[in-house]
Amino acid sequence: MDPAGRVTWLGHATALLEVDGARLLTDPVLRPRVGHLRRLTPVPADPGRLDAILVSHAHHDHLHLPSIRRLDPAAPVLAAPGAARALRRSGRTVHELAPGDELDVAGVRVRAVPAAHDGRRVPLGAAVDAVGFVVAGSQRVYFAGDTERFAGMAEIDDALDAALLPVAGWGPRLGPGHMDPRQAAEALVLLRPTLAVPIHWGTYAPASLRGRGPDIAPPDAFAANAAELAPEVRVVVLAPGGSAELPARITRRE
Repeated sequence: MDPAGRVTWLGHATALLEVDGARLLTDPVLRPRVGHLRRLTPVPADPGRLDAILVSHAHHDHLHLPSIRRLDPAAPVLAAPGAARALRRSGRTVHELAPGDELDVAGVRVRAVPAAHDGRRVPLGAAVDAVGFVVAGSQRVYFAGDTERFAGMAEIDDALDAALLPVAGWGPRLGPGHMDPRQAAEALVLLRPTLAVPIHWGTYAPASLRGRGPDIAPPDAFAANAAELAPEVRVVVLAPGGSAELPARITRRE
């Protein structure tokens, strides 16, 4: 039997979520350069047909208009309210989803959930929130976007099949609103997914750091910390373009 779902990581916070035939792409950044950042891994191929594009917040390494413009023109964007203004220039239908809001897309339900991250487009702009998303069909997948670990993660969903969690960034230091590998593993204790995939690592770096290759330490550290703190969670570390399949039936925890 074919699996009911699949997650394909394309680099940074960009992932193709396939659940019950619906195809949703998260935070698409698909160019060799994004501002002062250069890509350290190959640019992925066009993902093809999409039923929706999910945008967690307005930072340029998550809401990248040139990348969005190259995608399936029929796909609407589901975005945090603070990101909708920047998306008006994309020429697409945009649905704002604040935490708790839901929208049906191609037979699955997309729900916006809280995130602890400053989602403003520019440093001195008006303060706006970021969100994460839960895509729910026969499988339930949580995409965290960018966030700190926060106590409310325990209330996001009580039966997650997969969680895509950021475990690093693009610079030598992480500021507020992010998780390092240990903090992401601590988040697993709250989220309790069946499967976890580390994202937001090893894809972009400042152009000034020439000669730097992808840093593969964060996902390995995440897996080691997860084995200690949440051994019941299966961690799959993907290379860009790699996929993790969700089985058609997963036994739920009581």
